[in-house]
Amino acid sequence: MSGRLLLDTHAVVWWLLGDGRLTPSAREAIGQGREVYVSAASAWEISTKARLGKWPEAAEFAQDLGMWVRRQGMRTLEITLDHGLRAGQLPGPHRDPFDRMLLAQCQAEALSLVSCDVALDGYGVRRVW
Repeated sequence: MSGRLLLDTHAVVWWLLGDGRLTPSAREAIGQGREVYVSAASAWEISTKARLGKWPEAAEFAQDLGMWVRRQGMRTLEITLDHGLRAGQLPGPHRDPFDRMLLAQCQAEALSLVSCDVALDGYGVRRVW
């Protein structure tokens, strides 16, 4: 497994909340002092869902996710043109644009993805859960 991790949006929020839905193995992988990244796509997803009232528990992170990420010793991962092209070219039926971006970023940056979403399997990205 890559020592570098990208957290999917639920994993980010569940980590910050100390939520039990994050599995012990995912929690251990995040806490091992590896390089842990949070994508700009997750900031976009959190702020969008908070604005729409679809994810009230994440709303506290919508104003300054960067501060929360830095406090945890994590790094931010910006979206590049290459990431955008890769996300748009990904095959398959998975339609969620946030997930497609995270997959593209993992592929481009050789990151493992911390995610509970089995629908992300089959895209050549190692999923940690």
